[in-house]
Amino acid sequence: MKIGFIGLGNVGAKLAGTLLRNGHELTVRDLNDHLVQDFVKRGASAAASPGELAEKVDLIITCLPSPAATAAVVEGQDGFLRQLRPGQIWLEMSTTDYAEVLRLGELIEARGGLVMDCPVSGGCHRAATGNIAIFAGGKRSTFERVLPVLTTMGRRILHTGPLGSASRLKVVTNYLCTVHLAALAEALTTCKVAGLDMNTAYEAIRISSGNSFVHETESQVILNGSRDINFTMDLVIKDVGLFDKLARDHQVPLELAPLVLEIFEDGKQRYGAREFSPNIIRRLEDACGVKVLGQGFPPQITDDEPEGPGFEVPARRDRSTA
Repeated sequence: MKIGFIGLGNVGAKLAGTLLRNGHELTVRDLNDHLVQDFVKRGASAAASPGELAEKVDLIITCLPSPAATAAVVEGQDGFLRQLRPGQIWLEMSTTDYAEVLRLGELIEARGGLVMDCPVSGGCHRAATGNIAIFAGGKRSTFERVLPVLTTMGRRILHTGPLGSASRLKVVTNYLCTVHLAALAEALTTCKVAGLDMNTAYEAIRISSGNSFVHETESQVILNGSRDINFTMDLVIKDVGLFDKLARDHQVPLELAPLVLEIFEDGKQRYGAREFSPNIIRRLEDACGVKVLGQGFPPQITDDEPEGPGFEVPARRDRSTA
């Protein structure tokens, strides 16, 4: 299967790199030509537009920063929709608005194409090693056709149901990550102001009921001082905003989500839209006149799980096996 990949940002470049590293025939497209040329040097082909890319491949993958960017790539003047052939497949791997996935999916299907929304979760460090989790929404028959590609890019693959279900679940998980990041900023700053040893505080949280994936990753780069998790304030606001919209579309009376959005909007105003999201702790550091640091923590997180073949994760149905 010839694969085209559009969007070589922090996550997209790592997913595309995993495909290339594992021998897939790959054509790439990005607005940043330096990123494209790096892939060409490693054996990929380049396309001058999404439309040109569609003419060369069987499977089109997009991993883009916003719903507007995806819409432009699909249906814009140089979009791939006009070149789409019956049976061609589009995988939308962006974190995006499920309503846009459904709208664009209808356009693809009207031309005889196949669609799945396949956002990823687990961080750039796991995307780099092919160990990231992938949610896949769409027809089961399409899922089975693309499963060999998904198991190259990711370790744990979950078929979430119909088109749009994966995008909804992705914004739910990103929202939960953000809530815990905001809570950790408060917890770690309180530990610092209270005079506790920050390395001991980290371990106490890690081995306790307060632990989470976010603590084991983002707390480390907070305590290092780099705050570098390859994710920024503007992306947090976009993702939590999508969750907030999803909940309000279904008349859920949210309380935490609006507060989390307010916190990160303030962080963006103070430190910039492209500031790393873990640096939300600076709001509290500045207020308390402290710097929350530990000793021996890494500036970036790396994945120590060996790269291996991915597999489908079934949804648990029988509670007796829990």
